Amino acid sequence: MSETRSGPDPAVPLVVDLDGTLILSDLLDESFLAALKENPSAVIGAVVPLLRGDKAGLKRRLASAGALDATLVPLRAELVGFLREEKAKGRVLVLATASDRLLVEPLAASLGLFDEFLASDGIVNLGGEAKRKLLVERWGEKGFDYAADRRTDLPVFRSARRAILAGPGTSLRAEVERAGTPVAAEFPDKGGGPRTVAKAIRVKQWVKNVLVFVPLVTGHVLGLAALQAALVAFVALSLCASAIYVLNDLMDLAADRKHHKKKSRPFASGALSIRAGLALVPLLLAGAAALALALTPGARVVLLVYLATTTLYTFFLKRKVLVDVFTLAFLYTLRVLLGGAATNVLVSPWLLAFSVFIFLSLAFVKRASELIALKEQGREGASGRDWFIWDSLVVHVLGVASAWLSGLVLAIYINSDVVKKLYTHPGWLWLLVPAFLYWSSRVWVLVGRGSMDEDPIVFATRDRITWGIALLTLGILMMASRGPFGIPGLME
Repeated sequence: MSETRSGPDPAVPLVVDLDGTLILSDLLDESFLAALKENPSAVIGAVVPLLRGDKAGLKRRLASAGALDATLVPLRAELVGFLREEKAKGRVLVLATASDRLLVEPLAASLGLFDEFLASDGIVNLGGEAKRKLLVERWGEKGFDYAADRRTDLPVFRSARRAILAGPGTSLRAEVERAGTPVAAEFPDKGGGPRTVAKAIRVKQWVKNVLVFVPLVTGHVLGLAALQAALVAFVALSLCASAIYVLNDLMDLAADRKHHKKKSRPFASGALSIRAGLALVPLLLAGAAALALALTPGARVVLLVYLATTTLYTFFLKRKVLVDVFTLAFLYTLRVLLGGAATNVLVSPWLLAFSVFIFLSLAFVKRASELIALKEQGREGASGRDWFIWDSLVVHVLGVASAWLSGLVLAIYINSDVVKKLYTHPGWLWLLVPAFLYWSSRVWVLVGRGSMDEDPIVFATRDRITWGIALLTLGILMMASRGPFGIPGLME
């Protein structure tokens, strides 16, 4: 915060805007998402007042349609602290907003800061000039101070005695001062830059998509054309996945805000606006579609299946016990299939069987970690999920069993005729079995201790022991292909 003048007069009421000012979001956007999730037909019905230009009617319809808990919406903490100081001085605080009173009333009551609130009522949209007229009727020209964040508030700023700017509205300073209203304080936004966008689209999660290169490795295909095709598939899949991550976060705002870690996500925390997210989704999908044109027809089909499955997961499947875990395992396996389809490398039944079991185990790791975290927080279940803390033992058993079954598939594969055709000294491959079983067992030990990141693949990229085992695996594969130092037969 920055202040340019002496402290405000406690005798002059301080009127505070809500959307983008007091809160780091917009209740119209929030109510739209809540209605879209809970009552999609109401969103269609809201088109009527929208076409009529009836903003107040639109806001009332959306506010009535979705189960939005406005008290969870992130606040501008520094401004709230400033308001509490003003309240302690005996100053009258008024919340004046164009949002619908159905949403504003519980929020104002939960804060306990304001002496009264003024809001849209389904008939009158209390924004811009309408807000200015009402405030001037109550306190007269220059009879109040006003805190807001956007250009649509300029009419109100002109009639205010002093201005307090918040968020991106701090760039309005020159215009506000030209209108004859001095700026008393500023509360600029923090975040919203490229790093915030990268966090929102979860660039770190793109590491999962390296799985598209697995068919090249297992099929011993290292041609430049195949690598280029796999790279295009990797980027297309990453953009597609990012679009769904953004959509998922927008649909899960309420649940994320109750979560000990997810509440810091860009949309849940208010670091990035809902409208920015709604713009990112089609932009990312357009990029994925453009790249998909360079892929084989089969790869495009797999990419479409991935998109459809992740969308279903976002809206429905993640709330179904066990179905959510199997869906996650299927999505991991689709990454491998996409790599095979993009490069025209056949994904063997052995690789497919191994993938199904290991990815099912990793999906259970994700759920088990969440359940342990819930237990530590004293909660019985996760919001928006059908899992409870007493399911933890079953999840552990199923996850460990899946991991060891994948190890069994690996062992049987090593003894198959396919391996004899691909490797000169296949005996060395038996060392992969204990290495893999050690790694997967260690993962589950860490899960039991509560030390596992909720996403096991992201955890693996930061884990030194995982990198060590990866290098050991590479060495074993080289020895199986060529023999140690050119000496064949040592493990035959």
